[in-house]
Amino acid sequence: MTENLKRLSDQGVSIWLDDISRERLRTGNLEQLVKERHVVGVTSNPTIFSKALSKGSAYDDQVRDLTVRGVDVEEAARAITTYDIRWGCDVLRPVYDRTEGKDGRVSLEVDPRLARDTERTVAEARALWWLVDRPNLFIKIPATREGLPAISQALSEGISVNVTLIFSLARYGEVIDAFFEGLERARANGRDLSSIASVASFFVSRVDTEIDKRLDKIGSPEAKALRSKAGVANARLAYALYEEKFGTDRWKALKDAGARAQRPLWASTGVKDPNLPDTLYVDQLIAPNTVNTMPEATLDAAADHAEVPGNTVQGAYDEAREHMNALKRVGVDYDDVVRVLEDEGVEKFATSWNELLGSIAGELKDKER
Repeated sequence: MTENLKRLSDQGVSIWLDDISRERLRTGNLEQLVKERHVVGVTSNPTIFSKALSKGSAYDDQVRDLTVRGVDVEEAARAITTYDIRWGCDVLRPVYDRTEGKDGRVSLEVDPRLARDTERTVAEARALWWLVDRPNLFIKIPATREGLPAISQALSEGISVNVTLIFSLARYGEVIDAFFEGLERARANGRDLSSIASVASFFVSRVDTEIDKRLDKIGSPEAKALRSKAGVANARLAYALYEEKFGTDRWKALKDAGARAQRPLWASTGVKDPNLPDTLYVDQLIAPNTVNTMPEATLDAAADHAEVPGNTVQGAYDEAREHMNALKRVGVDYDDVVRVLEDEGVEKFATSWNELLGSIAGELKDKER
C-alpha cells in the first residue's frame, strides 16, 4: 500500500501529514508514518490541536501542572502547542538532516486573531520561534495584506516561514515577492540564506467549494459542466507562476548567495464533496519540488489507490487558463471568490483558536477540582 506514496515521492512531491497530537507522538505513530508512509513533514492548526485535546488523557499531566502553576489560558495554549511541535520536530529531525533541511519540517501557526496586525504577528512569530527552538520549525503566517510585511520581516531575521491561507494568484505573486524581500534583507544582514526555508500554502478544495456553490446558483448546463475543476486549475496556474518567478534574475542572485526556493504547498487537499474522488487533489497536482499536506484519511486513500501517472501539472497550463476563462464567461467573479475565501479563512482560523482556548480553559478548570 505504500508503493503509490513512493511513486509520488519519486515525482518530487513531499508528503506531509496535516495533523499532530500528543497521542500520535506518544505512541510512536508519527515515527511509524515517517518510516512506512513516506511522510516527511507535518502541518498543524488550531482545529487540529482542539481535536487532539478533546481525546484521551495524553495532555492531563501537563494541564494539571499548568493549573498548579496558575497560568492563564493564553500561556497554557502556547505551552501545550509548542510542546507537541517541539516533539514533532525531534521526531522529524532525522528527515531534516537526511534531506539537508528541505523536509523534516513541522509547522506552528501564529495566533490567527493577529492576521490583520503586522507588528503583533512578527512579535508572535519571534516568540514561537524562540519557544520551540528547533531549526526544522516553520512558523505559519497568513498571506493577508498585513501578513506580507510580517513574512518579509520574519525571514529577514532567520525565521523559516510557512505562508498560509493563499487563494489567489495575485496574492501568491505578492507572497513570492515578500519571500524575495525577506531573503534580500537577510543577506544584507549577513545571515546564512541556506538556513532559511519557506513554503507557500496554496489552498485547493475550498476554492472548489466556493466556486461550485456559485455555479450551482447559476444553474445553466454550461455552469454545471465546470463544477469541481477550479481548485486544481487555480493550483496549476500557481505552479506556472512559481516557475516564472523563480526563473528571474532576482531569484538567481539569491540562489547564488545560497538561498533555497520557497516551494508551493498544496493545502486543504481533503475533498469536501463526497461525490469527488478522494485522491483528486493528490492525483491532479503532481509536480517537482512541491509539498502535499494531507489529512490522514487522504494519506490512507492515496496509499491505497492514488493514480500517479507522472507530472500532472506542467503540461496542463493552457487547459487551466481556459477553465478559469470559462468560469468568467458564465458569471463567476474570481476576484470576489478569493476575497471571500481569504476573509472566511481568517475568520474560521480565529474561531478555531478561540475554540482551542475554550477547550484549554475547560481542561484547566477540571483539574482545579
